[in-house]
Amino acid sequence: MHLTFFNKPVGIYISQLQMEDAEQLLALRLSNRRAHQRYEPIHDEDFYTLEGQQQLLNRRTLEALQDKAYMFGIYLLDGSLIGQITLSNIVRGVGQFADIGYFMDQEVQSKGYMTAAVGLILQFAFRALALHRVQAAILVHNSASRRVLEKNHFQPEGTARGFIKINGEWQDHQTYAILADEVL
Repeated sequence: MHLTFFNKPVGIYISQLQMEDAEQLLALRLSNRRAHQRYEPIHDEDFYTLEGQQQLLNRRTLEALQDKAYMFGIYLLDGSLIGQITLSNIVRGVGQFADIGYFMDQEVQSKGYMTAAVGLILQFAFRALALHRVQAAILVHNSASRRVLEKNHFQPEGTARGFIKINGEWQDHQTYAILADEVL
């Protein structure tokens, strides 16, 4: 199943990434590697190869079939890949929640595209997946990501100390969440 959701007024859509997107995804990763390094874990060099991106897409495709994670590309209406947004670590049963993560090409930041993409994936999470909660953890100094979450009505919940190893160091993250009844 291939999923696509549009926000035509903002000029973007999100679409589940497929194997044929591996080259575009690699190009996006490579052109943003330096700018995004301070926000990401240190990846092996293999990650920044076509085979590495194909392995990522294979893993995410399998996880979608198992209802564990869904990875979408963020595209301009002309089909240009400008970012990625993922729902991962999906918990069913009494939890019904997922984590959200995303990144945007540095050349098109601050245009409202990520805010719109988060809005689209929340509709998917709450309507199609029937989740109760979507949560995010962002580096405490990442003000751009904080603005994206706040514009989508996520609520701050606290600080997770030494939460994720980013750029080689365990770093504190601000946690945010939104509930289905706050969106629908």
